[in-house]
Amino acid sequence: MTPPQRQRRSPQDGPPPQPAGPAGRKPGRGGNPERLYVVAGPDGERADIDLVTLIVARSPDPPPSATPEQAALLRLCVAPLSVAELSAYLSLPFSVVTVLLTELMTAELVQVRSPVVREALPDRSLLEAVMHGLQRL
Repeated sequence: MTPPQRQRRSPQDGPPPQPAGPAGRKPGRGGNPERLYVVAGPDGERADIDLVTLIVARSPDPPPSATPEQAALLRLCVAPLSVAELSAYLSLPFSVVTVLLTELMTAELVQVRSPVVREALPDRSLLEAVMHGLQRL
């Protein structure tokens, strides 16, 4: 069996077309820092939010005064989503998403839920049951 042969391009063919990413952006390219500054606003205040903090919209309908990014956040947050997921879905950095969420929190348009934290130590009775089961083997 012969291996597949590569086809050579001639110089007049030009570069192959690049697939467009979300919102028409090319994948692998960094965002425009000026645009991110405009999205985040000049004050840029941020609440203390983790990547795993869950966000839920109080109403899926954005107010008329909401920016396009804030409206997209409100539409996505109909079901609880983490800040990391929102950042990935909108293709925006975590810091910009936290600024947008802080503005939505002050306007009381979203509800912030802390992630469920499990106990630091497992239940002692569970550990003893596992140990006794292993000793029986």
